[in-house]
Amino acid sequence: MKTRMQATKELKEQMRGATLEEVRAKRRELSDQMFRLRFQFAGGQTDTLRKIRELRRDIARVETILGEREAGKSVS
Repeated sequence: MKTRMQATKELKEQMRGATLEEVRAKRRELSDQMFRLRFQFAGGQTDTLRKIRELRRDIARVETILGEREAGKSVS
């Protein structure tokens, strides 16, 4: 089983090597997961906030990489 730090490092490496469309698709996937998880939490189906926090941070990481790519694209 991976530690959270290993999973984070893997996600960053994966996103840095991905195309712009792949990064956007990952952002949509993570956002959909967050939507479903929030519904489960609100409905009392899950009681763990840890996964929501981790997902929120992963979305922020992907957004940062996406912003870097788009900023670099507009400068060129």
